Amino acid sequence: MIEKREFYIGGAWVPPSVARDHAVINPTTEEPCAVISLGDKADTDAAVAAAKAAFPRWAATPPKERAGLVAGILVQYEKRLQEFAEAISMEMGAPIDFALAEQAPCLPWHTTNFLKAFEEIEWVRPLGDHAPGAAVAMEPIGVVGLITPWNWPVNQIALKAIPAMLAGCTCVLKPSEEAPLNAMLFAEFCHDAGIPAGVFNLVNGDGAGVGSQLTTHPDVEAISFTGSTRAGIAISKAAADSLKRVMLELGGKGANLVFADADDKAIERSVRRMMENSGQSCNAPSRMLVERSIYEDAVEKAAAVANSIKVGPAGNPGDHIGPVVNKSQWEKIQGYIHKGIEEGGRLVAGGPGLPEEFNRGFYVKPTIFADVKPGMTIEKEEIFGPVMAMIPFDSEEEALTIANDTVYGLTNYVQTTDAERANRLSLKLKAGMIEMNGKSRGAGSFFGGVKQSGRAREGGVWGIEEFLESKAISGYDFSIAAE
Repeated sequence: MIEKREFYIGGAWVPPSVARDHAVINPTTEEPCAVISLGDKADTDAAVAAAKAAFPRWAATPPKERAGLVAGILVQYEKRLQEFAEAISMEMGAPIDFALAEQAPCLPWHTTNFLKAFEEIEWVRPLGDHAPGAAVAMEPIGVVGLITPWNWPVNQIALKAIPAMLAGCTCVLKPSEEAPLNAMLFAEFCHDAGIPAGVFNLVNGDGAGVGSQLTTHPDVEAISFTGSTRAGIAISKAAADSLKRVMLELGGKGANLVFADADDKAIERSVRRMMENSGQSCNAPSRMLVERSIYEDAVEKAAAVANSIKVGPAGNPGDHIGPVVNKSQWEKIQGYIHKGIEEGGRLVAGGPGLPEEFNRGFYVKPTIFADVKPGMTIEKEEIFGPVMAMIPFDSEEEALTIANDTVYGLTNYVQTTDAERANRLSLKLKAGMIEMNGKSRGAGSFFGGVKQSGRAREGGVWGIEEFLESKAISGYDFSIAAE
């Protein structure tokens, strides 16, 4: 049993103000794997005060020096990669090989891309030759609150804490209480890399406690949140009283448009992408729209792929999916599966209940519904589990209408070998990100959506500039600055 009963505040590990134990449950065994403390208002206040005290000096630190210190986090990561991946695997159920290959490496991937993008930041920018002496200066916004989820835990920490620190902000992180161990290791990386005291702080807690306290704290200038749309709306309302900047990365219900001319691997690629991380990805392609001429063949292929995907313990090596994060998530997914059956979806793979070989662990069968109609619950609502809906379409226009008929707008997918169609759809689909023919976003691109998926832009130059303020200046002498 791991015990983590301290918070990282002001460059040191300190005990909580009030003893409030919280058991972290291993979703593979349904047993506690760690005990942490949940913070109280005094802990949040202490962390914000430490960040506020550290801000002036950190903001004045030359950008190259900040970048060098942040780069040092990667040295610590490499030393403790195995431990880091094992913590993620244990606390949120990612199979260990997946944690090593995909989950943990999010930290070096994003950090490296941010460091490259950071080199392009112009801190004082001329407005143009038409306005001599007019400039726009970029400055760090101040103390920022970071609230991260459990499904891709270090991915979201890297997308928030790294650019915030590079920008010159100081931060207080509240990771998910479902998966806090990786965040505490990240705090150790920051400490051992020499990040100055107070620049990065961590207080464990729940949304109603530390999360709400950060959102309403008068000394916190911005909140960056990843989680449900419901929680994102509540945070926006709570932050409005203090006029904080709010960056939200929320849910999704991605449409995946598969045309008759798609390549031979399109169906298998799409199903495996959906089931990755046990379907617990906000950008999962959970609605597969298939051109009618290949629809029945696609259903057959998709079912075969889903049935071939193994489910197993997170600690076991191999290519399988693990459990979902907790009992409440498992029950929610089961409810959606039953709803899909009740509303007339044709179950072609998976279904309700635990896989036959398990009597414990929060395992969900990779599940596919065919003949799903627009408007069905499983077509409209984010399930956040390994459940995919298949829908036939007759024309590009119909596919586009179905794809865009959602409150969400995070990631949509297109499978076609017609380049003109791919380009056309990439501009007409209403989402923050469009991925075509299995190609992932480029290094240095951003992650973010539109509509009820939030409008954060996490990654690359955009991700750094979310933590910067702009200041208009007249009469700036660039010749002096150049010297």
